[in-house]
Amino acid sequence: MIIDRHISREILRPFGLGLGMLVLIFVGYSAARQLSLAAEGQLDMLTAFKLIGLNTLITLEILLPSAFFFSVLAAIGRLYRDSEMSAFYAAGISRARILGAVFKLALVIALVTGLLSVLGRPWAFRTSYDLESRAAAQFDLKKMSANEFVNMDGSDYTFIAGDIDLERGLHKNVFLQKNYSERSEIIVAEAAAMPTLNPGQATRATFYNGHNYLLDNQASQDMTVQFKEMVVHLPNEEAQEKYRRKAETTANLSQSKQPKDIAEYQWRITTPLATLLLALIAVPLARSRPRESRFRNVTIAVLSYIALFAMISVLRTFIEQGRLAAIPGLWTAYVIQAAVLLILVTQPRMKSR
Repeated sequence: MIIDRHISREILRPFGLGLGMLVLIFVGYSAARQLSLAAEGQLDMLTAFKLIGLNTLITLEILLPSAFFFSVLAAIGRLYRDSEMSAFYAAGISRARILGAVFKLALVIALVTGLLSVLGRPWAFRTSYDLESRAAAQFDLKKMSANEFVNMDGSDYTFIAGDIDLERGLHKNVFLQKNYSERSEIIVAEAAAMPTLNPGQATRATFYNGHNYLLDNQASQDMTVQFKEMVVHLPNEEAQEKYRRKAETTANLSQSKQPKDIAEYQWRITTPLATLLLALIAVPLARSRPRESRFRNVTIAVLSYIALFAMISVLRTFIEQGRLAAIPGLWTAYVIQAAVLLILVTQPRMKSR
């Protein structure tokens, strides 16, 4: 336990510092983008700060394993450089024991990463999409002039409003029309909220206190419906597919047979494995003799880190395109990485150090 605590402290110090720096860098990047949108009037300041926090939460699934990998590399490397590892070995502490101590701490970080990826990622995307859609609707409301015909994005509807209520986010005295091959649809209402993007639903507009006219262009079978509230779903398949895939719960994605859903699902459930493998690979790569240059091992470690995520990105694209089946899927990258780890810990030259 003393050895575990000592190694954990040595790793957690650079881990906390490194993760903090990475988070600050990302927050700065995200803040520059969101606050510029707020300055243009597309977002209010509260929404901008909420989006910064949500985007940071999403990015933590990458920042956590990355920061932990380089922290293990730095901490174990320092122990070798200061001959503490030599003292451990002289006291009968095996290399497997050191690897086990790192594994225990990596398991905790992997668990946190997994929770963020499986639960936090879809929740953050759902919330951020909701905030962005509301902000976009409010921004479009400000840009739209009264008594001006507008062709709504992603649909064949033509819309016009007699007045605009910015405080309540409503159009007043509205008219909506869509022409089909055999009939036309016209909606006339006192007010409308246009449009919103909601979890699991199509883009929709809500009309209040009006009439819906269905006009038959070939016969006299017209229909008139009076309503107090009516919801019209506006097709926008591309936005909906992207939204559903990232904001969908992990449980629902696990049941899907769509290639893009499979890629998203496998990405979420394998992030803990990436955390574990990277941390364990860092241990043998951090080995060095006293006063020996660590440039070679650090270079190999960085290349291993880049190779893993590059391989995952390529395989994820192949799955989305249907060029790679769910099995082996993303697991291919981790099998290769596990083989690299096995070679590193069993290589005679590495074991002799």
